[in-house]
Amino acid sequence: MNWLRRIGLALAGAALVSGWSIAPPVRAQTIFNTPYPSVIRVAIRAYNNPTAPILYVQTLGFEEYCEDVLPNEWIPSWNEEALKAGAIAVKMFAWYWTLHPRTENGWTFDVDNTTNYQTFKYLSGHYQTFKYLSGHYQTDLAIQQTWNMVYVPSDGFIKPLQYRQGSEGRPGYSYIGTYIMSQWGTEYWAKVAKPPFTQILSLFYPGYQSRWV
Repeated sequence: MNWLRRIGLALAGAALVSGWSIAPPVRAQTIFNTPYPSVIRVAIRAYNNPTAPILYVQTLGFEEYCEDVLPNEWIPSWNEEALKAGAIAVKMFAWYWTLHPRTENGWTFDVDNTTNYQTFKYLSGHYQTFKYLSGHYQTDLAIQQTWNMVYVPSDGFIKPLQYRQGSEGRPGYSYIGTYIMSQWGTEYWAKVAKPPFTQILSLFYPGYQSRWV
């Protein structure tokens, strides 16, 4: 019997004697055992203000949410490979937070509609409707074309793909290899070097890989 097993048995015995229990291990949330969520809960803050109080929580389809967010975070006229990189980032970020909900002032939600998470403008206090405010063919297509693809570490753990605006027209060198993607950087590389979106992602998230789900 090795020493790790002896320690495990000793702890188990102590638990029985003292009356406390050992919690079972938490199952790792990976792409191998966790499907996409069917819905996402979005806390709506007035006028997309990150510091405003929550007015209500909107529940909607997960894919619909991603289609709304992408044109609010990536410019719809950008190169299609930049939009696909953005589509993957938006989806992975949202998926992670559906697995880590929080509660604020009695409201339980996955994300809010502001830059605290990702900008979302459907049913968020604006007079425009979803299709007029955030509906764009190019970004919807990017979401649809990459829907069955994920971008994860080799162990398949579901991680939020962080991103920042970066500088207009710049490659985002300071973000390369940091696990934070430059939004303007995706457009720069897509236009200048013309790589597929998976290579753009690999610049910013080293060691991650694309997989089909």
